Amino acid sequence: MELLTKRFTQQPGLKLMFDQRELRLKQLISERVRAGKSLKTSEEVTIPVVFHVVLNRQSQVTDAQIMAQLDTINKDYAGTNSGAALIPEHFKSLFGQSGIQFCLAQRTPDDAPSTGIVRYTTTRSTFDYTTNLLKHAESGGADAWDPDRYLNIWICDLSGGTLGYATFPDDGVPDEQGVAIDYASLPGGAATSYNRGKTLTHELGHYFNLRHIWGDDNGGCTGSDEVEDTPNQGNSTSTCRTGIMTDNCTQTSPGIMYQNYMDYTPDGCLAMFTKMQVARMEASFTRSRASLAMSNACTPVNVKNKDASIRSITQPDQRLCENTLTPQVILVNRGGETLTSVTINAVIDDGTVRTFNWTGSLATYAQTTVTLPALTTVEGNHVLSIYTTNPNGAADEDTSNDSSTLDFIYFEPINPPVTESFEGLFPPRGWDIVNEDGGTTWEKTNSAAKTGSSAVTISNFDNEAIGQKDYLRLPTVNIAGTDSAFVSFQLAAATFTSTNVQSNVWDTLQVMISTDCGKTYTSVYKKWGPTLTTRSVATRSAFLPTESEWRREEIDISGYISQGEVLVAFLNTNGNENNVFLDDINVRTVTVNPNLKEAGFLVAPNPTDGLVSVQFYPHPEELKSVAIYNAAGQKVKETVISGTVTTHVYDFNLTGYPLGLYIVKAEFTDRVLTKKIVKR
Repeated sequence: MELLTKRFTQQPGLKLMFDQRELRLKQLISERVRAGKSLKTSEEVTIPVVFHVVLNRQSQVTDAQIMAQLDTINKDYAGTNSGAALIPEHFKSLFGQSGIQFCLAQRTPDDAPSTGIVRYTTTRSTFDYTTNLLKHAESGGADAWDPDRYLNIWICDLSGGTLGYATFPDDGVPDEQGVAIDYASLPGGAATSYNRGKTLTHELGHYFNLRHIWGDDNGGCTGSDEVEDTPNQGNSTSTCRTGIMTDNCTQTSPGIMYQNYMDYTPDGCLAMFTKMQVARMEASFTRSRASLAMSNACTPVNVKNKDASIRSITQPDQRLCENTLTPQVILVNRGGETLTSVTINAVIDDGTVRTFNWTGSLATYAQTTVTLPALTTVEGNHVLSIYTTNPNGAADEDTSNDSSTLDFIYFEPINPPVTESFEGLFPPRGWDIVNEDGGTTWEKTNSAAKTGSSAVTISNFDNEAIGQKDYLRLPTVNIAGTDSAFVSFQLAAATFTSTNVQSNVWDTLQVMISTDCGKTYTSVYKKWGPTLTTRSVATRSAFLPTESEWRREEIDISGYISQGEVLVAFLNTNGNENNVFLDDINVRTVTVNPNLKEAGFLVAPNPTDGLVSVQFYPHPEELKSVAIYNAAGQKVKETVISGTVTTHVYDFNLTGYPLGLYIVKAEFTDRVLTKKIVKR
């Protein structure tokens, strides 16, 4: 709960969203109870578990303890633990039994065999629950396995006497979802009174959206665990109790439920979840953790003798800037035999298959990076397919993992202008989207537009993956040889949280420039929160802009002209605030007339039939007025500039004036320039 409160402080919008989700969760619970639905009776699920043992002395935890821990949580959630006999008569009618069960993962995310217990020897002596160093290998911990397929449980030495901590559904970074427990809390561990494995039972309750039974109000009787059949309780319980116990919040029999797993009662006296706690966990599981039930990680891997596999294509990149590519793949031996030879085949679209004979020595589940001969391509959107055949000179016994594909594009750089209002194909020709996590990303919408009927949007409102980055990339544009270059676009954005809130995690929009085909970028525009929005008030539903809620932005990218070819990209970093819309994206350049560039002051055409354009180069910062006089010295036209000079071109119409000689006079604060023109 302290971690959740900390996240709410750092990201106030998260609290608002949690409150809204709580209302919806209660509706689902009510519907579930009315329909008599229960995982126990209808659709029991088994969740794959991986235990990451992160200790500097692995001997502190045995596999037998982990197996005993797994047995404990299975019995506690099924309601079959012998401790259930401790439930007093007055609470037996509330006793809940869940249909959630747990198994040790039998395969890794890469489909290699696993025991579900992975050990990491760390140089850290302890981990602090207020950080998440434990959950990242780069900080001495262990990276999570895919949290959509595995329940990640970290076992470590937690500092400060902390026994465990957990993540609530949707409360933070996806790869930090799971539970961490102190090794001493395992069955047979050294945590006096808390060494029967109930810490994990308790923390898993949080993982499935249960709160502390006393409502975390420090005895105020106003807090709530949001569960209907648990008695109001003043504070946590820290000792084993017997009989009926009352407190300041429940002063009459049957008293408080100190036997509940969501209390802090010592392990030996914990015995139950209630029926409504079970309903809440199961409804929350169905709403937020259901992908775990579809995981195949509980199914053992069937290892074949001959089984070569392409794990992934690591090269080329998604976008090519040349018509040649050198494919690179990760080859894995998933067979029981040592892999000494295999044919690797590569083909672009439906073209000619190119083959490469690899030889070497790969042990079972070993892998190596293989670089294939270069291929050539033509302009367009393409699919590169690479697959293996003939491992060790024979048929592959499992062809399901032989191939991998990569979508890529290749287009020659184009000349400006680039003008896109998203009325046709999306992504438009030569554009692409970089969506590395495969989640919410840029898409075309017909729900709002600045011009026409369509725009492009990204739904940050529904995206709970904070920090996720998505690029919308334009074609490579050649701006060489021009005098100035600009990117402009129409923007609409709103927030879920009030823009007055300080230190919030906001949606952020950047315009990025790459001069090396997207390998590196430089930010030329960055806005977030109140600087990004076009609607000033916080919006609690998915934002759709009105006609007036758009703002035109323009960025001068003239500093990149010397680089020649540039790649412009719009980068959205998700803060789970609200939707961002773009329309009318343009890349334009300006090339100054060579005569104007040389003279600095040009009147054209000359002679004229009546229409006259007066142009300056460079921008006439100190210009005060431009006037036209006839041969008699009479002023016939004038434009007076007050304040900032906004343009370098001034147009006049002499149609209707007599033929003959005229004088154009440009007056600056420190000089006067004149030109003669003839009207014919």
